[in-house]
Amino acid sequence: MYMYTDEQIIEKANEIAKMISETSEVERFKAAEANINGNEKVQKMMKQIKFLQKEAVNCQHYGKTEALARVEAKLDKLFAELDEMPVVQQFQESQEEVNGLLQYVTVTISNGITDQIIEATDGDVLAGKTGSGMEAENKSGGCGY
Repeated sequence: MYMYTDEQIIEKANEIAKMISETSEVERFKAAEANINGNEKVQKMMKQIKFLQKEAVNCQHYGKTEALARVEAKLDKLFAELDEMPVVQQFQESQEEVNGLLQYVTVTISNGITDQIIEATDGDVLAGKTGSGMEAENKSGGCGY
């Protein structure tokens, strides 16, 4: 059985990262991000949001609850306007696609490791039990304790 070093695993992880960065999902994300960054209306709204967020922190710090409520209402309105913009929706969708791909890769790796461990211990992959887990269950009457 071959033992891999941490460095070899990191090297492979970097290869996978490069592969993922060259997918259509990431290309769509980069294009959507460029559209967001190049959209004057979005950038103006983002500056307003940052300013209002600082105002909200100040209002909260000084206990100005009525002013805080007004600032939060303005923020809610700006966020709602942003969410309705097609360029923002496109960006959010592309972000979700990339996150979905990363989640899929993570789950695939995790499940693969688990299956390898189960198989290496003569366990049952379908039951999700290692060989030692199955032995313990058999000795204790079926519940594993």
